[in-house]
Amino acid sequence: MAEDFEVRQTALVFFDMLKRYDYGPDLKTLLPEAAAQVNACVGLMQAARDAGVPVFHACGHHRPDGRDLATAITDEELARGGRGAAPTPEGQDVIDELKPEPGDYVIHKHRWSMFFQTELELSLRARDIDTILLGGGSTEVGIASSCYAARDLDFNTILVRECLRSGRGQNISDFFVDRVAGNIARVRALDEVLETLRFGAAAKTS
Repeated sequence: MAEDFEVRQTALVFFDMLKRYDYGPDLKTLLPEAAAQVNACVGLMQAARDAGVPVFHACGHHRPDGRDLATAITDEELARGGRGAAPTPEGQDVIDELKPEPGDYVIHKHRWSMFFQTELELSLRARDIDTILLGGGSTEVGIASSCYAARDLDFNTILVRECLRSGRGQNISDFFVDRVAGNIARVRALDEVLETLRFGAAAKTS
């Protein structure tokens, strides 16, 4: 599927691959349920780097006092008696397996969408990027929100199936990917994306 996207106009974006979501309470040990996704993301990241594809990390980031948390009232918040506490600074770090390198983009976001009042759109357009490879979680929350935003901004989004995860369970992630995402993005298996990136890497060195 080498024709599926133009590598030179593509960026890789990892969404909320943070210690607070993928590690246990010690913020050091990878959760068993996150292992497969993280391994897939590591493979994707290496292939992207080999092909010269820029890597972005969209990270939920909040003040210690929680004054920049979302204030909209939802049923879930009412059920648990209000907003939760702000995450610790350490919990907001990117996991060690995907630690940003010099030259990567770290986008600090304060809402679900990685585009909302961040520099992401400007950074992508400055590099003439029109396609995003997207992985992370939760699929039905921030990934979904960012997919809708990307479509409205005329970016092409490719969801890499094995690189997605929902904290509510695999069936929730699969429902969004299989039943919803096709209207707003493309869904591709990791192997398909790696094939295209390897083709791009080969073209880069030829």
